[in-house]
Amino acid sequence: MKRADVNFLQYPYILWAGLFIFIPLVIVLWYSFTVAGADGDAVFSLENYERFLSPVYMQVLSRSAVLAVKSTFICLLIGYPAALIITRLPRMWRNTILLLLVIPMWINFLLRTYAWMVLLGRRGVLNRILEFFGLPGQEWLYTETAVLIGMVYNFLPFMVLPLYSALSRIGKETIEAAEDLGANRFVVFRRVVLPQSVPGVIAGITMVFMPAVSAFVVSALLGGGQYMLIGNLIEQQFLYVGDWHFGSSLSIIMMVVILLTMALVSLYDKGASLEGGNLW
Repeated sequence: MKRADVNFLQYPYILWAGLFIFIPLVIVLWYSFTVAGADGDAVFSLENYERFLSPVYMQVLSRSAVLAVKSTFICLLIGYPAALIITRLPRMWRNTILLLLVIPMWINFLLRTYAWMVLLGRRGVLNRILEFFGLPGQEWLYTETAVLIGMVYNFLPFMVLPLYSALSRIGKETIEAAEDLGANRFVVFRRVVLPQSVPGVIAGITMVFMPAVSAFVVSALLGGGQYMLIGNLIEQQFLYVGDWHFGSSLSIIMMVVILLTMALVSLYDKGASLEGGNLW
């Protein structure tokens, strides 16, 4: 294929990116740096960003970041052993477990969250199990615990799949060679398995943290509106308050936070790769 043909095939993508990425981003930026004037016209101002620096909104951002970090850590704590176990299963069982892991992702995100409302309700399945064993029921719903459970459930596959992909690339020969040299299981994991799985860990953290820090459906349903996150605040500004200017500034700030997080994770990933290369 000629170079001219290749360039021609890029035009639909460029058009699509311009219409649905670049132009909306410019509009959001324009709204974020303007306020409605006395005559109704937009006036350039930094008022929206100054307003965000107030303690109330900074607390919302910090709460969102803390919940995102907690859910990411729990997903990593559960996902790494799960991915490690899956890689050691026979191929037939491995494919079955991966299919069972992916199937819930085919269901609508909203429906999955509603299902947890049934499970965590006062007369829900979890409390009925506790009552069966003679234990007192718990107030699961509309708590931070419920929000964390919903986030971990919805985002756990995004942690397990990259980890499984990284761990499955580690050849058995490498592990057997380390064992032949006298390394026990802990040393094999620390010196062989863990360093080679770092790219999967980095990818999983990125794929979980990004949607978790901007989530709003989980906190709205399972938190009962008691846990205002940055995603809920943006939704509120656009749909209910009608302040598109402040909502746009919040969206830009959220985008900057996510981009900075990705940049820091990328720098750490490069540093870990170089360190691993020096060790080997």
